[in-house]
Amino acid sequence: MLKPDGNEKTRRSFLKEISAYGGGIALVEGIHFSAAPVMGAQEAAAKPGLPKQIGLGLYTVRDLMTDAATYQSTLAKVAEIGYKEVEPADRTDSKVAYAGLEPKAFRALLDQLGLSMPSTHSSAIDGPGLENQLEGFQVMGIKYTEVIQPSSPHASGAAPATPAAAGRGRGGAPPPPPSRTMDAVKRIVDDINQHAQITKKFGIKMLVRMDIDVFVPLSDQPNLMPYQVIADNTDPSLVTMQIDIGWAAICGQDIVGMFKRNPGHYELWHVKDTVGLRNLTPEMSLSDRRRASYFVPVGLGQVDLQTIFANAELAGLKHIGIEQDNAGSWGDSLAAARVNYNNVMKLVS
Repeated sequence: MLKPDGNEKTRRSFLKEISAYGGGIALVEGIHFSAAPVMGAQEAAAKPGLPKQIGLGLYTVRDLMTDAATYQSTLAKVAEIGYKEVEPADRTDSKVAYAGLEPKAFRALLDQLGLSMPSTHSSAIDGPGLENQLEGFQVMGIKYTEVIQPSSPHASGAAPATPAAAGRGRGGAPPPPPSRTMDAVKRIVDDINQHAQITKKFGIKMLVRMDIDVFVPLSDQPNLMPYQVIADNTDPSLVTMQIDIGWAAICGQDIVGMFKRNPGHYELWHVKDTVGLRNLTPEMSLSDRRRASYFVPVGLGQVDLQTIFANAELAGLKHIGIEQDNAGSWGDSLAAARVNYNNVMKLVS
């Protein structure tokens, strides 16, 4: 918990930051950085058709997870807030991934904290040891894994993944990811489908993380975007689309329309909110959209989350994962995680 003086400083800084995006003070009147009581799942049942458990994408609190010890202590604090699920974000071959523990030990840690880990962005590394890694994933309780990583970050020759911190702050947005051709996306689809045949032996689905790069129109068919091609050409029993609600909104997507096009294909959600949406216009470039937007805790921005959640059954939603990319940049990422949790509980209860 922040000390009172730091608490107020963070609040003022945050108010000033989002005011620059047209959010206004009215958007954040309810924000508190104290250890206020958390509305737990036992206090309010989830609405029919919505998951009873709320998860946290650990990318939200990455600034606190610098080594194995802080990884474990941060998990404990996340559990104290009320979260029941977590999703790792570090590359699997890093020293920090899974707190540096073997699968059985990490599963024991999760069990001790009352946490589960249905999905992971710390995906398996391709190569001879792939199935052994997937066995470990099975032990840890993972049901969805991101696209299998090459043995080195760029070994496959594919475009690198969008940096997770890219464009998260005003004025610093890099150019948008390069546009892909239809053939390039089809190769990605083939790779996903091939790996899905391997992961299904372990009761694991492939997940497609929908960051900003999947919303860049194809260079040779600009009426289509990569996520549409992937969703249209993958089996929802083997592959699920993990929609990033914040990036989809910033990129001007009709989110409910996405669910209608591929019903049941969106089992995983990254739930996030943003200010600046009301300043966006159809002719704005992707770079300008990123500069004009700023992520804030759920409920304090301009995303129509009530309508999106009303269509959860159509989407096939099974797991809610809160993620605020820039949580650490305005003071205290755990405080942000707490505000997010409380506000999402209000949405689903």
